[in-house]
Amino acid sequence: MEKCALDTAISTLGPCKLESHLPYRTWADNKKIQVVIDGELGDGSTEPCRASFEAAGPRQKLYFDSSRAKCAIVTCGGLCPGINDVIRAIVMEAHHAYHVPSILGIRYGLEGFIPKYGHAPMELTPSRVADIHLFGGTILGSSRGPQPADQIVDTLERSNVNALFVIGGDGTMKAAMAISAEVRQRGLKISVIGIPKTIDNDINYIPQSFGFETAVCKATEAIECAHTEACGTPNGIGLVKLMGRESGFIAAQATLALKEVNFVLIPEAPFSLEGPGGLLPAVEERLRDRGHCVIVTAEGAGQHLLAHHTETDASGNRVLGNVADLLKMEISRYLKEHKLPHSIKYIDPSYIIRSVPAQAADKVYCGFLGQYAVHAAMAGRTDMVVAKIQERYVHLPLQLVTRTRRRLNIYSDLWRAVLESTGQGMLKGMLPPA
Repeated sequence: MEKCALDTAISTLGPCKLESHLPYRTWADNKKIQVVIDGELGDGSTEPCRASFEAAGPRQKLYFDSSRAKCAIVTCGGLCPGINDVIRAIVMEAHHAYHVPSILGIRYGLEGFIPKYGHAPMELTPSRVADIHLFGGTILGSSRGPQPADQIVDTLERSNVNALFVIGGDGTMKAAMAISAEVRQRGLKISVIGIPKTIDNDINYIPQSFGFETAVCKATEAIECAHTEACGTPNGIGLVKLMGRESGFIAAQATLALKEVNFVLIPEAPFSLEGPGGLLPAVEERLRDRGHCVIVTAEGAGQHLLAHHTETDASGNRVLGNVADLLKMEISRYLKEHKLPHSIKYIDPSYIIRSVPAQAADKVYCGFLGQYAVHAAMAGRTDMVVAKIQERYVHLPLQLVTRTRRRLNIYSDLWRAVLESTGQGMLKGMLPPA
């Protein structure tokens, strides 16, 4: 297998000269993790290739004198299960393992760095974060949208921060890159470490982001309710809209978890409403055959059938049309024209899913991410994210994870399994080109 032409080198602030006092002796110095890169992992690679990444973990030599270091944590973008768990893990590791005397929590995302907003930072101590993992959301609050990198670094410099931990999605990681570039331009010694967060599971090179497993589990509860509603009335239709602006991972995984879905619609597989292979005649056939139907759609599905919006939200994302409204209207119209009485029950659990506490597996994942982020920062790593790839924790350069957004590969075994589970392979657009 050929080696990938990827630059996986991790930037450092300088040589590490201080001895670590950690007692574990399981050092990650000079360890490399070999990873097979293919089209399902990132960048749409067609032929698998092998890449070598720096292993995450404690280093025997440190860059910072951790007993004199100061850290800051910021959370940005939408909510996601597990954010509080990551915050807690960072604080506990920095305090107990490295004896860091001060950890600042930046309030309300990147706005918290900008003086005009007036968001005072929060001092994060073990007692302050002791039970935050029991709750959803983020103790620090969040916000969307960019802020000037020079003003952010001004605040970091005034506050004597040595390490900044940035928890957020694709846009936030791009902001972290801009902050890191400004730090370098000024010749400052500030470590910038990203912890990727996206409930849509769409960050490049990261097979599963934290909170995704919890989100899928909660989504299946909504699907189960939709199925119950659909079965409770003649020709009942349960319609569930799940998160997924550009990728259908939650919709696909939840469909596989609960084998009650008849049609699942994702952004990666454009569908047709009418004609041969159209969704509407397929729904009619399903109702006449079985008397009920369950449809799951990702929020970004069907945008080719909706009016295009030129507006963007605060994060720079294109404003989406409402695919659920389109489906409700078109299904009702079509079934009325074909004289088939029916009832549509619509469920959108998005904000419930985003806001719940993480489940056990995600809590474990978040704990590792927080610990490894602190290890990386104390060893002077910067301009990078901590990631779990093929069951191993590694350091990834920020420029790799921000190159593009990861999408569900419709040539993959995952999508094949979805088609087998739903039986919707006859729909136009569902099968990849030969």
